[in-house]
Amino acid sequence: MSAAQWTSLMPNDLLARLERLRINPQKRKTNRTQGEHLSGKGGTSIEFSDYRDYVAGDDLRYVDWNVFSRLNQPYLKLYAHEEEMQVPILLDASTSMNFEGKFDLARQIAAAFGMAGLTSVEKVSVYSCAQVGQAPAIFPGTRGRAAVKRFMAFLEGLQPGGAFPIDAAIEDVLQRRRGRGVAVVISDFLTFGDVGKAFNKLHGSGLEVFAIQILAPSERNPEMSGDFRFVDSESGQTLDISSVGELVSLYQAHRQALEDHLAGECQKRNGRFLSLTSDQPIRSVVFDELVRKGWLK
Repeated sequence: MSAAQWTSLMPNDLLARLERLRINPQKRKTNRTQGEHLSGKGGTSIEFSDYRDYVAGDDLRYVDWNVFSRLNQPYLKLYAHEEEMQVPILLDASTSMNFEGKFDLARQIAAAFGMAGLTSVEKVSVYSCAQVGQAPAIFPGTRGRAAVKRFMAFLEGLQPGGAFPIDAAIEDVLQRRRGRGVAVVISDFLTFGDVGKAFNKLHGSGLEVFAIQILAPSERNPEMSGDFRFVDSESGQTLDISSVGELVSLYQAHRQALEDHLAGECQKRNGRFLSLTSDQPIRSVVFDELVRKGWLK
């Protein structure tokens, strides 16, 4: 009999591989000593937190040899510090994400970062922002593998719906949390707001920006002809268009300009940007994109 599935978001074998990965900031705001991310201030206020499987290249000083003698399997002791790296994950749960699987992939990516962070004793939290004026759905900052099932269950229960521009969502989340580390922002970034200002606030609060754009296949490469009525999924506003052929070329130019703008705003702040399509399999996203480009290692 096969092992029970831990989560509907991804298969167990992918979770097991993610357990061996770590979130890899470009500019560390914490020291990597004792095998994991710890504060650069030094001192001895370090306590044992958890175990994880030994991975080639880990410091042998932190292998628990007592466990090894009993199980004949090397496990690394992990230690936590009061200033461990924090990993807030901000999920755009507005109505525009409820299109052609965008929110499904967003939850899977959040699960991947969460698994890598929790099993490396980083403090992982989630803020799912759906509607302006309503508090986000929050998974509070937690660390350790014991929280993995609760974390996955929280993500499984999220549903998109509402109107919450991503720039406003970022500012809302920053009022609810403190701490340095990496902010994973997952959105389609289809907003009229000032994303650069929001990224600046993330950077100024001590968070490196990992921005991931998810577009639907028909948003990336629309195939249209004839006359159309466009309806904004969040505001309900309509726009009637005749002879859309030239409009498609204009749209593609604006879409590419948006991606270039987002990438540039992240690079200015020593962050990262990645644009994906919602039909990309999560396994490919993790290993062909996030690992190959150094977001995870």
